[in-house]
Amino acid sequence: MKNQIAILLTIVFVILMFQNSYAQLTDLARIEYSYIPKGKSEDSFKRFRGILNYPIKVAEDIYIVIGTEYSNIAFDIEDNYPFNTSNLTQLHIIDLNVGYTFKLKSGWRLGAKISPRIASTLRQKISGDDILLNGGVFAIIDRTKDESLKKPYRLILGLTYNSTTGIPLPLPFISYYRRVNEKWSFNLGVPKTNLKYFFSEKSIIQTYVGIDGYFANIQNPIIIDGKQADSISLSVVVAGLGYEYCFTKHLVWYAYSGYTLNMNNRLRDENREDVFALDNVNAFYLRTGIKFKI
Repeated sequence: MKNQIAILLTIVFVILMFQNSYAQLTDLARIEYSYIPKGKSEDSFKRFRGILNYPIKVAEDIYIVIGTEYSNIAFDIEDNYPFNTSNLTQLHIIDLNVGYTFKLKSGWRLGAKISPRIASTLRQKISGDDILLNGGVFAIIDRTKDESLKKPYRLILGLTYNSTTGIPLPLPFISYYRRVNEKWSFNLGVPKTNLKYFFSEKSIIQTYVGIDGYFANIQNPIIIDGKQADSISLSVVVAGLGYEYCFTKHLVWYAYSGYTLNMNNRLRDENREDVFALDNVNAFYLRTGIKFKI
């Protein structure tokens, strides 16, 4: 049963990476701050993320998108653990993103993206263990601006690959969005499902269930009860409320608050097997940022 849960969480985490990949193709710039404060545990989590993309028009409806993303993850670890935690206080994730997208006459947009990644504690020189490879292909039919439709929609179909999972096969992805009327819309999918209410086209509130997380190499492995921990990962399932304010059609401020329904924060060995469970106590979740999108 535990192995089945682990496989499910792995698949969800890969889909999370693909959703981020798709968002990076539509977000030209984004600055974001996330925070899981101390609850019953003494540990807390902070993340700063910055994204910058530059689309290059090759021909009509054909683009190459070159970009980068940097995340700095800081732990305030105050719980007592049977090992030295000083090596885990800072994690760094650096992506180089190269995407290609074009539109078919049928209205479908196809695309592909490859993302070499450095994910590590970066306490010494970068090695092969710090370098990962992610990627995906996708197809999108976007009818959200079709005024002839009473209920505009967007459908995304994709296949993803993530080298951190140990699964040598691409995994599927599906996301479906529909604007029901002037006041309501919904999105069904993973890592995020939401229901939005539009006070206006500029002011939007939503309820959501989503997933967040990361994976990084530990450059100075930790020995715990004779086992070696080579990496650290976090996956959280969170539900709550979100708000968006659109200053313009392209410039958006957003804020999400919620509570983690499940937190899986673990040290793993070179085969991605569990070595030690860190703080897994559910807590409040906060995320806010501003983005400039296409």
